[in-house]
Amino acid sequence: MRIGDLATRTGVSVRALRYYEEQGLLASTRSESGQRLYGDAAADRVRLIQQLYGAGLSSKTIVELLPCVDAKVSTPESRERLAAERDRINTQIAELIIARDRLNDIIDVASGPNPHCDYV
Repeated sequence: MRIGDLATRTGVSVRALRYYEEQGLLASTRSESGQRLYGDAAADRVRLIQQLYGAGLSSKTIVELLPCVDAKVSTPESRERLAAERDRINTQIAELIIARDRLNDIIDVASGPNPHCDYV
């Protein structure tokens, strides 16, 4: 499939797909006219890349982990790296929960009979 088709199928911009390719996250072949062509598995790969980016992983980290994902092999190093990323995400989640709870408190105070923003 061509790059525009992959972009449409995944909801990712053509520019982002080119970036993924530059970073070594996604591979394509070229047509005789030089257009990028992707196999059917590329859509799943792009979705995985998006999930990993969404989890806060850098392109460098993703590049390091994708060979293990592709080979369906886990090394002590890759497990350690994944565990560190998981711990970082868990810390972010805990911080977001605290922020959400503070916002809820502010909303409750502001919704009361004397809606002033004295809480903060």
